[in-house]
Amino acid sequence: MEEQNINFQMADETQRALPASGELTPRQIVAELDRHIVGQSDAKRCVAVVVRNRYRRRQLDERLQEEIVPKNIIMIGPTGVGKTEIARRLAKLVQAPFIKVEATKFTEVGYVGRDVESIIRDLVETSIRMVRAEKVAAVEDQAAAAADLRILDMLQPLPASGRVGTAIGNIFGGPVRQETAEDNSEEARNKRDEIRRRRVWLRDQLQKGALDDQLIEIEVEEQGPNAGFGMEEMGIDMQGILGSIMPKKMKRRKVKIREARRIMTQEEADKLIDGDEVNRLGVERAEQSGIVFLDEIDKIAGGEGGHGPDVSRGGVQRDILPIVEGCTVMTKYGPVKSDHILFIAAGAFSMSKPSDLIPELQGRFPIRVELENLSKEDLRRILLEPENSLIDQYCALLAVDGVHVRFTDDGIDALAETADRVNRNTENIGARRLHTILEKVLEDLLYDAPEAAVGEIEIDRAYIEDKLAGIAQDEDLSRFIL
Repeated sequence: MEEQNINFQMADETQRALPASGELTPRQIVAELDRHIVGQSDAKRCVAVVVRNRYRRRQLDERLQEEIVPKNIIMIGPTGVGKTEIARRLAKLVQAPFIKVEATKFTEVGYVGRDVESIIRDLVETSIRMVRAEKVAAVEDQAAAAADLRILDMLQPLPASGRVGTAIGNIFGGPVRQETAEDNSEEARNKRDEIRRRRVWLRDQLQKGALDDQLIEIEVEEQGPNAGFGMEEMGIDMQGILGSIMPKKMKRRKVKIREARRIMTQEEADKLIDGDEVNRLGVERAEQSGIVFLDEIDKIAGGEGGHGPDVSRGGVQRDILPIVEGCTVMTKYGPVKSDHILFIAAGAFSMSKPSDLIPELQGRFPIRVELENLSKEDLRRILLEPENSLIDQYCALLAVDGVHVRFTDDGIDALAETADRVNRNTENIGARRLHTILEKVLEDLLYDAPEAAVGEIEIDRAYIEDKLAGIAQDEDLSRFIL
């Protein structure tokens, strides 16, 4: 088998045309997930069908839509096999609001800790940020043009219009009699023409980016402390209330034109979009398309009648239950219903099993799928096949310093074999073991690369075994280093 030359350059395959995110078929969803995640076909099929069902539901009559609830999923498998990655990639693919939370971070009502309703509040915030980003992107060109005009006016103001009003009209708001006071002398006309020519030249220089490093003084809003901290838990937007009462504090800053353009573009975009519409669409998208990945759910399984720090695990399950089965949560954007939010729970279930969850919660997760442990061949494929794979990433990082790394086939095999052996002999952390091993193998190269001679370095089995000599074989050392 001939050596494989790994390049970090962008794949030259043609861009595949996909339908709108909501119209993806289950087969297309699985195909897209395959580009980033190796194996786990059962889990991919499950999430693809669930997401397609959400699209199907939206095509039905509104009365029937309300009756169809999402089929939540429990993913069972050890760490590092792709549970979180499947959910994250899926949400990105269908452009759905997504948050990942750990069940162990929440406590029963009455204990110190996070309230489970904060899950929905965080999801709504994520959804609103997504909608706002889309709205800003839609008006970006218009906002950038307005920002450039503001910068141009600061660099070279327009000549005075020469139109003045009477003092009486200005004071009492009555009819203002316009008087022409423009200087029509040749000197004044030449000066106005010179200003216009300079503005044309400055506009051209701004568009070319030739003035990006020039300093300019602008006014920006001063960001104060969050006065409403903690009030969101009661669904009260204290920051919005105080903001409407207290005037905004402005301060002057000297920044480069590049930074001033970014600040002003954001300000102009905010003027062009409707904040109330953004909030409404954000809440709607969270309710209809939101995905919550509830990790480590196995850690709160059982615990009924227990003692010590885990006494509230059963209480956490009871608090999570209404969120999963559907309830209304008060947020600073108004009430949000969780009836149609998709919940994907995950856990290793090595010390417990799904049946240890309270029966009511079990019933709210009708789909269960077990993810497989990663084999040596799976680990090898993870190194090479996904878009922007680990090997591609490290090759790209080293190429910045002029060091071009080439992994041979037997070198890739050695990495996969070492990861598989360490996973079997110590704690199985799945594909995350590859990160640890690659860091150790490339440690010296990453350190010396800035001063190293430019050239190509071949990494084969002998190179890897030399870097890991004695570590992978010694179980005690492997526990601490790999």
